[in-house]
Amino acid sequence: MNYIEYILILIIMLIIAFAITKSKKKDFKINTNKLVMYLGGRDNILEYEFNKSRFIVNLKDVSVVNKEAIQKMGAQGIVEIENQLKIILGEDARVLKKYIDELK
Repeated sequence: MNYIEYILILIIMLIIAFAITKSKKKDFKINTNKLVMYLGGRDNILEYEFNKSRFIVNLKDVSVVNKEAIQKMGAQGIVEIENQLKIILGEDARVLKKYIDELK
């Protein structure tokens, strides 16, 4: 009987872990949509790349970017050089690439 209880506990823990992982992915996708919106929308993004912890994006018009909102989303820093932003996101930058590619 003890083995059955342990197996049930293990199954419940796996279900909880799966639910948490699934909700985090959904939240990340929502945050990605917000980030694109804060960058002025898809049409404002000319090209982008990811370099380790940085999201580097070239924009048509930097003046429409809501840098404060990007910072509140968790960006560790933003560097602006002409029409390019380098947004330091930490380890989230790698995951972000997948979602940005889906939006384009």
